[in-house]
Amino acid sequence: MSGSRDRATGAATLAAAEVSISFGSSIAGILIPIVGSLVVVAVRQLVTAVLLVPTVRPKLKGRSFRSLLPVIGLGVVLAVMNLSFYESVGRIGLGLAVTVEFMGPLAIALFTSRRLLDVACAIAVGIGVYLLADGEKKLDPIGFALAIVAGASWACYILLARTVARRFKGLEGLSMASVLALAIVGPAALFVLDWSKMNWQVAGLLLATGVLCSAIPYSLDAFILRRITARLYSIVLSCAPAIAALFGWLILGQQLSWVQILAILLVTAAASITFATQRDDPKTNLETAATVTP
Repeated sequence: MSGSRDRATGAATLAAAEVSISFGSSIAGILIPIVGSLVVVAVRQLVTAVLLVPTVRPKLKGRSFRSLLPVIGLGVVLAVMNLSFYESVGRIGLGLAVTVEFMGPLAIALFTSRRLLDVACAIAVGIGVYLLADGEKKLDPIGFALAIVAGASWACYILLARTVARRFKGLEGLSMASVLALAIVGPAALFVLDWSKMNWQVAGLLLATGVLCSAIPYSLDAFILRRITARLYSIVLSCAPAIAALFGWLILGQQLSWVQILAILLVTAAASITFATQRDDPKTNLETAATVTP
């Protein structure tokens, strides 16, 4: 009974974390036309670094450059993933951007399987993405391409994160990668920032984006992962496109056609089926990696 209660609590907490991320991303959608996606990404990385570094206290002493290569790769991928994602949100909307980006982690789960069921799910995902693009009257091709880049970057993040997790204790590697990502986007963000548009309201929304997208999810992750399996984690995570589309409508007023809503539900259902039917104890690193999220 206690185990079932723990799983239910963990799943509910993960759903709350996904709501927090989508809410934060919808606020980012408000900010992007004002300050630009580069500034939004820089603030999010700043909040992540401020959260992780004092807590983890990563140590560089005694580490060779070669041993740090996975961390360097992870930092670059973090910067590319977040920048391409937020730029795509500003161009094609939150629901579409998250749905296309979600193809990254889903592809890892599908590519490690040889089951006919997963082939059918992959076809369903392809149909869903096609309907999303076809249902948009004036689809921004650059925004769509950036969402694909974000998805590919998420897949790379997953694989690199597993390598970093094996070589570094706890969140030590991720904290160093976050600092590197901030070092990449921070100076550029300061250069392009139009200070005339900055006020306390904009600063507060930027901070809220960082807290909702980074501070809250990272804080809840340890609690969540102690209570639910990797498979249940992935199943709940597969609701991300639907949650994002809801917040895109509620906060940003982004309208979707019935065909696009159906397409998002199709992708969500295919992802849920894929993750729900995976083995509880994955046999390959790729399968295990499919449960990692940024």
